[in-house]
Amino acid sequence: MIKASQFVSFVTDLSAWKAIFAGSFDPPTYGHLDIIERTSEIFDSIDVVIAVNPNKKYLFSDDERYSMLCELVKNYKNVQVHTCNELIVNYAEKVGAKVLIRGVRTTNDFGYEFEISQMNQSINPKIETMFFPTKGKYAIVRSSSIKELAMFGGDISKMVPKLVEDALKEKFNK
Repeated sequence: MIKASQFVSFVTDLSAWKAIFAGSFDPPTYGHLDIIERTSEIFDSIDVVIAVNPNKKYLFSDDERYSMLCELVKNYKNVQVHTCNELIVNYAEKVGAKVLIRGVRTTNDFGYEFEISQMNQSINPKIETMFFPTKGKYAIVRSSSIKELAMFGGDISKMVPKLVEDALKEKFNK
């Protein structure tokens, strides 16, 4: 059993760690921002890393996703936005990060993310993964569903910030 003093020491040690929250952020959602806010209160430094995968089709360009996220996190002093086109564990090692942050909405998300964390651990055992369950109100907030809803003119205002809502409306001319 862990003693309270050990837990406090562990949490205090975490604050000196740099963490990475990687994803496609296509588009950024309130669920993403919730994870960023919560982890920014735990870790000393957070790199929000936009995945750049030439084999994947994105609605928003790398630059558009970068611009949106920079605007959305500008009030967090310890959060920076970057892009990455390499294995995230290699990026983490380059920038001195010890933790990969992964948000999970459902058990299906957890299963997928757990497999990815195991693969990352086999590539670089010095990089840990921490899972952050989403708040209940964001459990249905999924980027692909938001894009589809926006494409048909549905109300996405409770799922994404106004900046993102406007960008989606512009993409779909709604």
